[in-house]
Amino acid sequence: MLQVNGITVVYGGVTAVKDVSFNVKDGEILGLIGPNGAGKTTLMRVITGTVKPAQGSIFLEETCLDEKPPFKRIRLGIGLSQQIVHPFKSMSVLDNVAFVAGYMKTKYPTMSIFRRSRARERQKAKEIMRILGIEDVADQKPENLPLGYLKRLEVARAKALNPKILLLDEPLAGLNQLEAQELADKLLELKHLGYSILLIEHNLSEVIRICDRLVVIDNGTKIGEGEPQSVMNNPVIRNAYLGEGHHATS
Repeated sequence: MLQVNGITVVYGGVTAVKDVSFNVKDGEILGLIGPNGAGKTTLMRVITGTVKPAQGSIFLEETCLDEKPPFKRIRLGIGLSQQIVHPFKSMSVLDNVAFVAGYMKTKYPTMSIFRRSRARERQKAKEIMRILGIEDVADQKPENLPLGYLKRLEVARAKALNPKILLLDEPLAGLNQLEAQELADKLLELKHLGYSILLIEHNLSEVIRICDRLVVIDNGTKIGEGEPQSVMNNPVIRNAYLGEGHHATS
């Protein structure tokens, strides 16, 4: 589904990511993990096109994304859920999702003038919200909701783009263990619906529970890849996490 081939990123002469390669298979959850500052978010930004690598290529299925701007990558099938949630505060939860669901109407502005009905988008939004377990707050404003709901809303908006793959940047960050487990269960549901997911996350207990495979990077270099339990039993990887203290148990 997604191929990351030999990505190197250099910031002001400092190599942030060095020759990292991995792939996300169709219908799997791949965990991209590592200590703080390892280069995970930089790789995510390379995939979405907001950071240009010094070397390497990104493919979505058979399509090379290297020269494509972020908005074209989104339309080709990349959905992004960011760590810091930014819903439209003036809209209800339902309209936040419905607005994204109608993205094709804004592709050709002149055509959107003649398409004022939102019935189809609102119905689609309701179905997505049901999957994510936030249909009970459809009419509320995001500012009135706890973080657990806002995190699910962020994933719902990413799903509303009809992506081929979801890129999720720390969706469990800031949640208590019950909230994290419930959202992780929703990610499993999305996988069972056929979605491919690339997950950056520090909550290792949930990562190990729901991911099919892990890719581990440290200091911008890939240091491990494989089935979650065997990866976490690797002494090199355990040492990388022990150097970051709380991540080993978070």
